[in-house]
Parts: sequence; structure tokens; C-alpha cells
Amino acid sequence: MAINIRDAIPDDAATILRFITELAIYEKAEQEVEATVELLTASLFGPGRVSRAVICEVDGAPAGFAIWFYNYSTWQARKGLYLEDLYVTPEHRGSGAGKMLLKHLARIAIAEGCGRFEWSVLDWNEPAIRVYEAIGAEPLSEWTRYRLVGKELEALAAS
Repeated sequence: MAINIRDAIPDDAATILRFITELAIYEKAEQEVEATVELLTASLFGPGRVSRAVICEVDGAPAGFAIWFYNYSTWQARKGLYLEDLYVTPEHRGSGAGKMLLKHLARIAIAEGCGRFEWSVLDWNEPAIRVYEAIGAEPLSEWTRYRLVGKELEALAAS
């Protein structure tokens, strides 16, 4: 089995959307997917893009993806790499593809001078948590993420 990771290209937008939808179904949040091929093409490959994507291929066929962006640590005064999503298709889980995606992003973080490589995981996703702990990642139990979306975001902006 040959595993290869490459930068995503605009022609991958439909595949990325399929993976996003599969991930959302796995996370019991399919109804929250608003992404379209057009939106992904613009946000991942357009002139104002803020995110990057890689495709994981097994024997030449798409088997997963990762989307990431840079954030910033005021304490380190350095950028960090934030992994927004990582997904490997069910038939390729356990093949090492997920770990290879993480290694690939770690190499990007080092090459780009990032002080951190961070991501979030649902607390019930035990298979992912086991992979993350196996590579030496540690949970940040003292932090709680907050989010504003939709009407709440609009209300705060308008206030």
C-alpha cells in the first residue's frame, strides 16, 4: 500500500466536499455543512485564501484530507499551525494515513517556523484521541473553546 500526501488543487474541491460531508456525518452534524464546491474553491484556492489543504492518497486514490491555517500566539510572538479538519475514509483507517497526515503538517509547521501545532477533537472520538496521544499530543483541559455563529454573531456585531 503506497500512501502519498500532496497539496490540494482546485480540481480537488468536490473530493474535499465529499470528505467534509462524510466527516460531518461521522460527527453527527451533517445538517451544519454549508460548504459548496464553489465556496471551497474560493476559500482554499482563491486570491484571498486563508486556509490550505492536503490530500492523502492510498495507491493513487483519494483516502483523506487535512485543512489547516495559521493562527498566532501572542505569548510566543510566532505563528502557529491550526488543524481545522483531518479525515481518513473508514476503509483506510488504521493504515497509517492519519498519522502520515499529522507528520506532514508537523513538517510544514517546523519549516514555516511555527511555535505550535494545535487542533480540537470531540471528547467522544476515542479512536482519534488514541492516535493523538500515541504521537505525544496532550489535551489542554484548562481551555474551553467558545463560538459565535449565525444570529448570535450578527447580534453582537450590531450591538
